[in-house]
Amino acid sequence: MKTITINGKTHEVDVPDDMPLLWVLRDVLGMTGTKYGCGIAQCGACTVLIDDMAVRSCQTTMDMIDAQQITTIEGVGETESGRKIQTAWLEKEVVQCGYCQSGQIMSATALLNSNAKPTDSDIDEAMAGNICRCGTYVRIRDAIHTAAA
Repeated sequence: MKTITINGKTHEVDVPDDMPLLWVLRDVLGMTGTKYGCGIAQCGACTVLIDDMAVRSCQTTMDMIDAQQITTIEGVGETESGRKIQTAWLEKEVVQCGYCQSGQIMSATALLNSNAKPTDSDIDEAMAGNICRCGTYVRIRDAIHTAAA
């Protein structure tokens, strides 16, 4: 049995140590906002925050998690940076198909957590691991600047 804290709530899960956090979130806890994309940490759809840092939950196994605080798309709006990002996402109409957007929002929130006034270069670097098949990158950058303003 493992105890993890997600979005400020403690959960007891009985899962193998090598189970990816993504499957614990989706299949064990029913938190389906975090998406499965590639399974090899290349697309960013599964991004969550662990202690405010963006990580790929498809490659983060349960044995890698101790007492860290995990934030998912379901809880990111409760944080100041997450709320600003979500508001800007809506204002700038970033979403097209929406599949990658939970991961995009999580990476953007991690960026604002570490850099309150990111440049275009900072944004490009922080968001490089998140793929959007619809190509909304210009709107994503604009929304991050809006959230940072």
